[in-house]
Amino acid sequence: MSEETAAAGATETTGAAGTAGAGAAAEAPGAGARGISLSDGAVKRLQAMYQELKAAPESGMRISVKGGGCSGLSYHMEWAAAPKEKDRVFERDGVRVFVDGKSLLYLKGSELVYETSFMASMFKLQNPNAKSQCGCGESFSV
Repeated sequence: MSEETAAAGATETTGAAGTAGAGAAAEAPGAGARGISLSDGAVKRLQAMYQELKAAPESGMRISVKGGGCSGLSYHMEWAAAPKEKDRVFERDGVRVFVDGKSLLYLKGSELVYETSFMASMFKLQNPNAKSQCGCGESFSV
């Protein structure tokens, strides 16, 4: 994990459409090995997105893994109004990330980072389960 990670700040709940994870037990701090951790840069960018989108607090980024891409599996990220019923919800400093159970099998222990360079700014997943990935970082194999 990067130096930016504040592992002690992330919690996890199980989402439910309409309840936004209410009633679910939060996972102990440092849940990165069992779920997804968020770097400081990713948290700051997601906080800015909440402001830019005028997003409701129950909304967040949905991350999923689908078949395809040049390495066999690809990451998909989109903004979602609320978690789906069986989503896992990872929260830190007021931002939320939703992951379905099937995708979480491929993403356990990953860190969501936000990188900026002269040419581009983007979210990336640092996935310890990936045996190989394409040059752009959007697809991988296990």
